Amino acid sequence: MKRLFDVIVASVLAIPAIPLAGAFALAIVLETRGPVFFVHTRLGRGRRPFRLLKLRTMRADADEMLGRYLAQHPERLAEWHETHKLKDDPRITRVGSWLRRSSLDELPQLWNVLSGSMSMIGPRPIVEEELPKYGPALLDYERVQPGLTGLWQVSGRTDLSYRRRVDLDTEYIRHWSLALDLKILWRTVRVVLGGHGAY
Repeated sequence: MKRLFDVIVASVLAIPAIPLAGAFALAIVLETRGPVFFVHTRLGRGRRPFRLLKLRTMRADADEMLGRYLAQHPERLAEWHETHKLKDDPRITRVGSWLRRSSLDELPQLWNVLSGSMSMIGPRPIVEEELPKYGPALLDYERVQPGLTGLWQVSGRTDLSYRRRVDLDTEYIRHWSLALDLKILWRTVRVVLGGHGAY
C-alpha cells in the first residue's frame, strides 16, 4: 500500500516538476559552471547505498572550498560535525540559496521515489559517517526506505537538534500509517511554502 501511494503521488508531482526542474537547471547553468545535478551516495533500506539526486545548489568546487573554509574558521568545525551543514554556507550560490529555502532542489528525488530507492515519506536519507549517531535507532531505520520528506522535516527541519531528528524518524517508523503519510505530505506543502528551517 505504501509503495502504491509513493508511485501515485510521485507520478502526479512529476508532471509539473519536469518543466520546473528544467527552468531551474537553466538558472544554475547561467550562474555557475558545473553539472546541473548533485549526486550523493546515501544509505537506504537494509543499509544499501543508493545515489540520491538533487539540483546543484553549491559551487562546483564545494568540497575543496569546505576544507579551506573550515581550516580558516575552526570555530565552525563543531557545527559541521554535529549537523553536516553550515548556516550561511559560503559555498551556496544565489540560485542555490533560493532552491534550498524552498526545498525545490529536491525535485529530482521524485525519480528516486519512482525507481524504488526512496519513499515519498520516511526517515531522512543518511550517509555512512552518520551511522554511529543513530545508535540503537539504526535497527528501526534499516527496516524502511528513506523519504523525500518526513516527520522531522515538518517539525522544524534543520532548526532541530540531531538527537531530535533521530527521535522523530524513530517515532515515524514505529507508528507508520497511511493517514500519517497523508498528514505529513500536507504539512510538507505548508513548510515548503513558508521556507522555515531550511538552509
